[in-house]
Amino acid sequence: MIEPKPPPPDTEALEEMARRLEASGRYRLLRKFEGCTLSTSGDPAALRQGVYLDVETTGKDAARDEIIELAMVPFQYDADGRLCSVGAPFVELREPSVPITEEITRITGITHEMVAGKSIDPDKVAAFIEPAVIIAAHNAGFDRRFTERFCEAFKHKGWACSMSQVDWTGEGFEGTKLSYLANQCGFFFDGHRAENDCLAGLEILARPLADGRTALAHMLDAARAPTWRIAAERAPYDFKDKLKARGYRWNGEEALAPKAWYIDVAEADREAELAYLRTEIYGGEVHLAPRRLTAFERFSERA
Repeated sequence: MIEPKPPPPDTEALEEMARRLEASGRYRLLRKFEGCTLSTSGDPAALRQGVYLDVETTGKDAARDEIIELAMVPFQYDADGRLCSVGAPFVELREPSVPITEEITRITGITHEMVAGKSIDPDKVAAFIEPAVIIAAHNAGFDRRFTERFCEAFKHKGWACSMSQVDWTGEGFEGTKLSYLANQCGFFFDGHRAENDCLAGLEILARPLADGRTALAHMLDAARAPTWRIAAERAPYDFKDKLKARGYRWNGEEALAPKAWYIDVAEADREAELAYLRTEIYGGEVHLAPRRLTAFERFSERA
């Protein structure tokens, strides 16, 4: 005898149960991600185009490793930074020149058999991103280096980073990984695949922060504002801990000269940072040449 299928769950009853549990103050629930929260208040004629992307790769070195999956989700937003629509995604796999390692398969879920014989056409990618005024990614410093090497069109777009260009710590979040942010936003998603990460990232950006504005609005403000990259070239070795404690990072990559401790600061903080270096690190007047960065250079090897 064939067992009858159980009836589908009563979603309204489940939601009522969830509301009651949360209202008790003793429970905090996570809902499964089922779609982005969209605003309907924007003027359709004034909406702007963006693309949120994520890559899965054979490793972390853009000069040596390769893209094995590229996902791009087009979206529209209004002048107030509210997410208004999400379009059909571009998701394609690519066979690398070397076999995918077991570690990468464990992280991404992608096997060499899945990508065998598959490729991604750079011209199709360029056409897909052509309408976008901004490319966003979670850890854009990683994704931009890989995508620019793969498709020249990415070099001509402004970029934003949903990980570093929102003050998540100041907003009370306990981490910057997508899974951490999603959990604190009250939902979970099937991670480790590029398309799922893109959609989850957009949903996180659509949520309002403490001031009532969305995380997307905060990210776009940061992306639009110029910053200055200041490199402490030939700084005395004994001051490395002092620089690190102040927020400087070490650049040791040959392709990204100079090899030095560096920091990115807002335009209003540039002169104060230069004065700090001259007084506290170099002990006198020294020529320093900060570089102005915009969304078109930021996160790129060209920066």
